[in-house]
Amino acid sequence: MDALGHDFADPSLLERALTHSSIANRARPDNQRLEFLGDRVLALVVAEALLAEDAKANEGQIAPRFNALVRKETCAEIAAEVGVGEALILGRSEAMTGGRRKTALLGDAMEAVIAAIYLDAGMEAARGVILRLWGPRVAGAAKDARDAKTRLQEWAQAEGLDLPRYAVIDRRGPDHKPVFTVEVRVEGHGAASAEARSKRDAEQAAAADLLGKVSDE
Repeated sequence: MDALGHDFADPSLLERALTHSSIANRARPDNQRLEFLGDRVLALVVAEALLAEDAKANEGQIAPRFNALVRKETCAEIAAEVGVGEALILGRSEAMTGGRRKTALLGDAMEAVIAAIYLDAGMEAARGVILRLWGPRVAGAAKDARDAKTRLQEWAQAEGLDLPRYAVIDRRGPDHKPVFTVEVRVEGHGAASAEARSKRDAEQAAAADLLGKVSDE
């Protein structure tokens, strides 16, 4: 995958990052552990990039941008752009049912690839790849200082629609470290959901997701 811009010293790391559990075995481990690591590497680099991009933004403005940039759908979009789908190593059944186009598989694999780069060449190499692939999205996220909930509300009002409705549809984890899943709906334009460590951040991420959907209509 030349589009990654990284030449692996240990190609087996990339092979593992692309190996789905549907074909994994003892001799060929899947990419789940790499996905776990890559998610953390991506989060750190994106957080640093957002803070550098907009030195005046507060946490309430940064959080929804961050959530939108690291969510599975964004990872999947970038994975498709660099050809991860075509390179995925899948079991026959998964391949035949469109696994190479599934958001979850692509997003997981992209995070695993980031971890593979990190293990192969270190943090600076991983940071370089992430900033190159995510860079335009980071810049775009910082252009509008209004938070996603405000922008969604203003859009709904401009369209003559009822205000967006938010609801907590799930809460899990211990009391000291909960994870909230929030859904937002806009009349006639469907719904979107997101999860985060606080209800506020989950609302912002859900609003950003729905904004993306209505802008494509």
